[in-house]
Amino acid sequence: MTTERGDDGRNTHHLGELVLVATPIGNLSDLSPRAAQVLSSADCVCCEDTRHTGRLFELCSLRARRLLSVHGHNEASRIEEVLGMLEKGGTVALVSDAGTPCISDPGERLVVAALSAGVTVSAVPGPFAGLIGLVASGFPTERWRFEGFLPRKGTQRKARLTEVATARHPTIIYEAPARLSQTLEELCAFCGPERRVSIGRELTKIHEEFFRGSLKEADAWARDGEPRGEHVIVVEGAPAPPEPDDDAIAEAMHALLAAGLARRDAVTACEALLGVPHRVAYAAALANERVVRDTSIGDRSDA
Repeated sequence: MTTERGDDGRNTHHLGELVLVATPIGNLSDLSPRAAQVLSSADCVCCEDTRHTGRLFELCSLRARRLLSVHGHNEASRIEEVLGMLEKGGTVALVSDAGTPCISDPGERLVVAALSAGVTVSAVPGPFAGLIGLVASGFPTERWRFEGFLPRKGTQRKARLTEVATARHPTIIYEAPARLSQTLEELCAFCGPERRVSIGRELTKIHEEFFRGSLKEADAWARDGEPRGEHVIVVEGAPAPPEPDDDAIAEAMHALLAAGLARRDAVTACEALLGVPHRVAYAAALANERVVRDTSIGDRSDA
């Protein structure tokens, strides 16, 4: 609870707390004891669908004091009502239909509004489908990207697919069953058919399934079967470009210096463009200057 103090140091107002609570994405055993305690004791639980969350409470033998629908279509209009409860000192829990709130689900605007009002915002960790898909993919996990659902069409979709294709680290994408084949076909076109991919479906449920292979093979797999449930696609990071040879480095350095860049700037640019160490770029700059100097001396001698 957040306490505000007046100029005389006395408490003037007690604000409540907004708690983001992760809920199971399939296996009800994944609801943590702490999550159950927060949901049972909260003055109000904000959820996407009161029927869906009500069913969760019933199956987990929990009792809600109040369920309030907060979804993508009404979130903005609900903020004032929720802030009113928080300003009176109430505890409000926020859940999505499954997984961690605000990850490809409503809630972000409510969190921002609560923080702006000085309300304490905390979270109870738990299931996150994207992270489950990543750690089970077999791809490196020290760095990764989360895309969630891609734009459905247009230039924004093409731009995001291009980012996925060029990213050096694994990318996590969510996709609905009806659009899985189209997305895999486009990933094949942008990333190349041999780029590896891991696809998880029905995660934590009885019929959990993973596909691991090339994008070309994944496209065929999706077309042959009948995709069901939300899919977590993890695309392997793009391979590092081949290291430039001495001729390519010399050519790039000559172009940079010929364009009028000072040696220091040309070296920095060469490092960034070709990904070569500083010593290699600096040696190329010196070599280029020697060639230019020797050529100039030769020209004067001929004269």
